[in-house]
Amino acid sequence: MGTVSSETRSPHTVALVGLPNSGKSTLFNALTGLRQRTANYPGVTIEPLIGHFQRDGRAIVVVDLPGIYSLSPKTEDERLAIEFLHGRLPGGPSPERLIVVIDATQLERGLTLVSWLARLHLPTALVITMIDELKARGGILDTEEIERRLGIPVFTVVGRKGLGVEELRHSLLRWEPWGIPLLDISPDASIEERYEWARELSYRVLHLPRPDIRSERIDRVVLHPVAGLLIFGLVMLVFFQTIFTVAQPAMGAIENAIGWLQGLIEAWLPEGIVRNFISRGLLNGVGAVLVFLPQIMLLYFLMTILEDSGYFARAAFLVDRLLGTFGLQGRSFIPILGGFACAIPALLSTRVIPSWQERLATMLIIPLMTCSARLPVYTVLIAATIPPVSLGGMLSLQALVMMGLYLLGAATGLIVAWLLRHTLLRGAKAPFVVEFPPYRLPTWRNVLGHTWSSGRQFLHTAGTVILVLSLVLWILTEIPPVEPPPETPPLEAQRLQLEGSLAGQLGHLLQPVFAPLGFDWKITIALLGSFAAREVFVSFMGQLYAVDREASGDTLREALAQAIPLPVAVSVLIFYVYALQCISTMAVLRQESGSWRWPLLAFGYTFALAYGMSFTAYHLLQWLLY
Repeated sequence: MGTVSSETRSPHTVALVGLPNSGKSTLFNALTGLRQRTANYPGVTIEPLIGHFQRDGRAIVVVDLPGIYSLSPKTEDERLAIEFLHGRLPGGPSPERLIVVIDATQLERGLTLVSWLARLHLPTALVITMIDELKARGGILDTEEIERRLGIPVFTVVGRKGLGVEELRHSLLRWEPWGIPLLDISPDASIEERYEWARELSYRVLHLPRPDIRSERIDRVVLHPVAGLLIFGLVMLVFFQTIFTVAQPAMGAIENAIGWLQGLIEAWLPEGIVRNFISRGLLNGVGAVLVFLPQIMLLYFLMTILEDSGYFARAAFLVDRLLGTFGLQGRSFIPILGGFACAIPALLSTRVIPSWQERLATMLIIPLMTCSARLPVYTVLIAATIPPVSLGGMLSLQALVMMGLYLLGAATGLIVAWLLRHTLLRGAKAPFVVEFPPYRLPTWRNVLGHTWSSGRQFLHTAGTVILVLSLVLWILTEIPPVEPPPETPPLEAQRLQLEGSLAGQLGHLLQPVFAPLGFDWKITIALLGSFAAREVFVSFMGQLYAVDREASGDTLREALAQAIPLPVAVSVLIFYVYALQCISTMAVLRQESGSWRWPLLAFGYTFALAYGMSFTAYHLLQWLLY
């Protein structure tokens, strides 16, 4: 291909476009060096992702667009991608080149999309992914014939291994505009004509002697209406058991390291405000949250494996009938599942839902899914108050309680969705079509990359929001200074300071509001602080119970076990199952719904649920146990 004479030294914008689940995000990571999330179901790329690299002294900007099927959008994420391709996206550049990504194992469908994109007349290259899987099935693809028939460069890549990526990157600035129509396909061709053209070309260039019988055999079991649901339940049970037990040694090591560091601070620094801040404000605050980093990383590690293996696409199909009972559909499963990691990307991923009523109902219940920010709260209270007994020699009672909290939030969310779909958000249920990718072994590079990225985000939160709020709480516990009586023991003097400080006064002032739930003033303060970020609860409790820990030499979990009875712990857990305690979630819900009406509704109904269910659980346990 010749060099385009109009090239300049300005940055070049390249759009990465293709069907959902075609390998776009993996190729994007390989091209730009970023570690963006990849997954085996449509809709993982819910907004353009931007990466950069240099080639021949020029800056190349690569934009990874949401997956599309044609140039006629049916969902919000498709509309966003198509508007960008036409240069009509507000604030977005116009693409100068296209990289069209198609899956070698889904060649006919990918070529149908190519017939639409030819209408854009942009310098274009075709990238065929999953070529290793095609060869594993004994398939042969004539890429030279494809290149001859299309009139554009064709590359084969294995993005997960980086094969073929450098050749693509090296040739990127040498593609010519796509100025001729695709054989008999004109811009006005019908959908049927485009399918027929793609089918005929696939027949000529692709030789596939045997189907993927491995996936078919597995699907006979995994997608069985009874066995499939049992397998799904078993997978989730193992998932929670692993999160709660495997991470414990690493959590204990971090806890011991923080305790050792506190000992050094206490020994090296003289008594005073500096030592007080580092030991009680910083290490008891932020340090209490860092203990849960292994659990957070393990959560994302397991979720990435299940996503990349192709299992979650099947899970969406399995639960489609269940979701339909509550007025939703299988596409809602993807955002709902994402809510168990973080509500913000989950809300954005609802753009794959074509029905506005179903999309809004899904957005309004996502806050009830137990996000990773709740995990530290659950773990510290469960470990403190639930006996670590084993059931049947395999499953721990603590892991079952945690799984029960996750299920409680999800089940309540479905009930709320049913109520919404039969009242405020009435409307017909849209049909659901899901594409099953072949089963794949996840690559360690992607799994570990995504795990580290998620852990880094958790550390960023700990080093910003939680650090600032911990500093604020520490200041509130230090003013005004309280003068203890003469000869008061040091620990007792610290208790008097805490009770008489602004934090103590504020806690006692607000505690009557939450007294019916069994919350004391310390829990009340920690609860209110966590409306900025749920993890703050653990940070605040680490600071507020610092004196108790110093008196006994216990860890935070051991101190809470002594201070918080089981009915109170359960009440707090139930409150966190339901309450919408995330300002960022409110802001994104406002952005996606286009009105403050819906975020305020979400906040109101979740707070009412949290208060009512916590009240019920606390008084029921009080009656049963005492």
